[in-house]
Amino acid sequence: MPRIVFIEADGNRKEVDAPLGLSIMEVAQKFDIDIEGACEGSLACATCHVIVEPNWYARLDDPSEDEEDMLDLAFDLQQTSRLGCQIVVTEEMEGLEVALPGSGHKF
Repeated sequence: MPRIVFIEADGNRKEVDAPLGLSIMEVAQKFDIDIEGACEGSLACATCHVIVEPNWYARLDDPSEDEEDMLDLAFDLQQTSRLGCQIVVTEEMEGLEVALPGSGHKF
């Protein structure tokens, strides 16, 4: 299981062992990290918005047009914003860092 770092809204860094095949949203929920995911990953909201560390952003698959449309509704939108429901954990994601909106964290 790859180790993923979440930077919470209060600036706290939380490292977790992320099960393969789960989305970043599901991993966050599993470890009580404050990501809502109101639409449960159906790409109908932006409540699982995360900000990906720039080096990692470039390594992920490009967001779909539907994801980009939903991101337009996201709070604290950044250049490397993604929806957590659209990033599925793989072995290659060891060390991935994502910040929650409102954390004030700038990569």
